[in-house]
Amino acid sequence: MVFDFLKRGSTDAPETKASAAGPVIAYHGSGRVVWSPRDSVSLMKTGFSGNPVGFRSVKLIAEAAAALPLVLQDAERRYEEHPLLDLLQRPNQAQVRAELFEALFGQLLLTGNGYLEAVGGESGAPGELHVLRSDRMNLVPGADGWPVAYDYTVGARKHRFHLGDGVSPVCHIKLFHPQDDHYGLSPLQAAAASIDVHNAASHWSKALLDNAARPSGAIVYNGADGQAQLSADQYDRLLNEMERYHVGARNAGRPMLLEGGLDWKPMGFSPSDMEFQSSKENAARDIATAFGVPPMLLGIPGDATYANYQEANRAFYRLTVLPLVSKVTASVGHWLSEFSGEAVTLKPDLDQVPALAVERDQQWKRVAEADFLSKDEKRALLGLPKLSDGAEEGQEE
Repeated sequence: MVFDFLKRGSTDAPETKASAAGPVIAYHGSGRVVWSPRDSVSLMKTGFSGNPVGFRSVKLIAEAAAALPLVLQDAERRYEEHPLLDLLQRPNQAQVRAELFEALFGQLLLTGNGYLEAVGGESGAPGELHVLRSDRMNLVPGADGWPVAYDYTVGARKHRFHLGDGVSPVCHIKLFHPQDDHYGLSPLQAAAASIDVHNAASHWSKALLDNAARPSGAIVYNGADGQAQLSADQYDRLLNEMERYHVGARNAGRPMLLEGGLDWKPMGFSPSDMEFQSSKENAARDIATAFGVPPMLLGIPGDATYANYQEANRAFYRLTVLPLVSKVTASVGHWLSEFSGEAVTLKPDLDQVPALAVERDQQWKRVAEADFLSKDEKRALLGLPKLSDGAEEGQEE
């Protein structure tokens, strides 16, 4: 209970022998900072499921990235219809394209690794695509350090994906990690300390609300006739009444009746207590920065880095969403092209991103007004395939 530390023991503890180093050890450990575990499962619980800033950052990036339209093209043309486009549009019986990529981007942001499994179809081409949970996947390195298999473990069951014979059944996408050759580093790991600070500040606020949203105070006893302290019965009665009628949010505002020389002395917040809200906002800003989300898009108060919301949204797409989508689609497109043997490229369609419409219009205008460039050079600058000779002659006529 709240006042248990004030209760007196009925009898003194018997004298016992103790190590001379005992007090030193206890004192050394009393001020140690406690951080949450850094494994993937614990980080997802504390940083995604248990933190609104981390949750919203991952959802914002994953949903925006999965919603971008994709194009498939080679050096000659852009495909309107293709078996790979049909596969991505309906990757499996339970998901559509946006759901599949949202899960893939989410795993990549939470763990730094994304795994896509190809289920064989007719003529060796993939029939279905499935996102595998990164926390269940383990890479098996060979004697030379390169991966030779992937183990997917669920409970006591394990399935091994062997590599080396033909196209890999698993596409492994990872974020950059400077100290690991096989696994990526997630933004959640980089923001782990700030997540702990933000969660601790939230718990502090909850504890304050449970205390009727008021700071603590002290009951001072001014005994009569030289009496220096309460009797045992008076002491226990006072504690019971405080716990029943003056602790918790439901007792907020309840008047306190003091008698027999008792006086209430409220204690105000210390300067460090007053700064907890600022610390929480700074931690939230650090979490958003680790994910690459402008704090303005998350409603975090503070200095306005961008002039307006539209500019922040454009920076979000340009600096965070597009690099991530380009990286993932390039890997997935190259992996899928190995099944068919076609040299095709999968990438986001920048012409259909509303946040970048202004930039795209300016680029198209500059390229169109460049008379010293040929049509194929202009198309290359815009990310379009070259025109065939017949089509170019028909346009010139």
